[in-house]
Amino acid sequence: MSSFLKKIFGGKREDAPAAPGAVHESESYKDCTVTPTPLREGSQWRVAGRITKAIGGETFERTFVRADLLGSEDECAAFSVRKAQQIIDQNPMLFSGEKTGTA
Repeated sequence: MSSFLKKIFGGKREDAPAAPGAVHESESYKDCTVTPTPLREGSQWRVAGRITKAIGGETFERTFVRADLLGSEDECAAFSVRKAQQIIDQNPMLFSGEKTGTA
């Protein structure tokens, strides 16, 4: 019944993509560039980001989206940077394959 009312009164669609937030400054970490890209989901922000690394004149990129939701965009951006650092630390072969992909 509630999904019927949402359709009539314009509630958020369940399959609607998350909206990106503002552009946040990139940070360097272990020869990589980390860019937080928090995604707005209703009144919360989902942890997401991009990790890039230049290897042999080519730029490789990995993106990540996590299940964590936070209340403020700035807090989420800071957490996204910490999560990217953890991904880099735990995945020494992160950039050993395709030029683009997910982490």
